[in-house]
Amino acid sequence: MIETVLRITFSLLVVLLLVWGLSKVARKPLAGRGGGHLSVLARQQLTRNSSVAIVRVTDRALVLGVTDGQVTLLTETDLAALEAAQERREQAEERIPVSLPAAAATAASSPADDAAAVQGLLKGPLAGSALSPQTWKTALEMLRERTAR
Repeated sequence: MIETVLRITFSLLVVLLLVWGLSKVARKPLAGRGGGHLSVLARQQLTRNSSVAIVRVTDRALVLGVTDGQVTLLTETDLAALEAAQERREQAEERIPVSLPAAAATAASSPADDAAAVQGLLKGPLAGSALSPQTWKTALEMLRERTAR
């Protein structure tokens, strides 16, 4: 009886170690994937089965039309200009942290409404959760303000 339990335990341990080892190997990139001469810079889906991709091949940028059946070279473009545009786009993105009580205070129209909105966020069983109606109202007001700018 003890021998059977030990065999089952040992077998389970071997299987678990194999699964763990395979998961470690699967996470590592294959030889041709890491740091190669080919990378996709951008991809835009046009329809369900077609897209346009910009692919960097060594020092060239190729614009490709991709469908289920074929890949077509549309044009070749300047790689330096693409990378400069991508850097400008990344620098232009600005993220502003927003706290809910501050957003609730700006969304309300009068000081009495400000206090009520903040109290509504701070009190109650659903305060600050995704189930709270006040949280959704505050989020909508914040989005309206950001799109109105």
